[in-house]
Amino acid sequence: MNQDTNQPLAGQVAVVTGAARNIGRDIALALAADGAAIVVNALQDRDAAEAVAAEINAAGGRAVAHLADVTDEAQANGLAAAAIAAFGRIDILVCNAAIRRQQPFLDIPFAEWKEVLAVDLDGPFLCCKACLPHMVEQGGGRVITIGGSTLHILTPNRAHVTAAKMGLLGLTRTIAIEFGDKGITANCVAPGHIDTVRGGSAGKRSTGGIQRPIERLGRMDEIAAMVRHLCRPEGAYITGQCIHVNGGMYLAGA
Repeated sequence: MNQDTNQPLAGQVAVVTGAARNIGRDIALALAADGAAIVVNALQDRDAAEAVAAEINAAGGRAVAHLADVTDEAQANGLAAAAIAAFGRIDILVCNAAIRRQQPFLDIPFAEWKEVLAVDLDGPFLCCKACLPHMVEQGGGRVITIGGSTLHILTPNRAHVTAAKMGLLGLTRTIAIEFGDKGITANCVAPGHIDTVRGGSAGKRSTGGIQRPIERLGRMDEIAAMVRHLCRPEGAYITGQCIHVNGGMYLAGA
């Protein structure tokens, strides 16, 4: 355990997918503030990814940007290889890259179904396959997946997103079971309605949970704070969990 309470992740390396903007960016900055070296992944926006890495480096941290399509096995392997080449190890994997689509069930084209499952479920599978062997070799690590409220409150018109995120939760819990004895924890953080910049293809923000006790939208840094906690030493006994950060929009047991 690192004894520097100001930088409890010093000496560790985190790979954060989809880190060029929004929640992924805040996660990268939060882990960097705790001392972790960061691999900032993006699909194609090199300028945005390099801007996040530059912000971390300017603050005294260490970061590199690496473009990779996480749905492609060779590129997912290349992302892990880039982390090893830059920093020599992988301690934390945050599977944040995801896409949202919104269509009534009967209007969902099969191609769109496959696209959502590829990014939201296949991507984390491939990244875990690429990164976990390094954590096993080191004797420990953290896997954090970013789920969502969709599968818990059953938002309409998102059958593909719901199916993918349900599968992601199952994947996360399986990793927790299979790798716990190797010092690796795996948890899912499920955001509620967060104030992010949304692409047009994501559709309108759902009205599910509108009566949540905390009526405002969540902040991106509030999601990053939970990820940060799970990666810190005090999060070492938390595994296999789905942790909801949603202002109370989902209050049932998960």
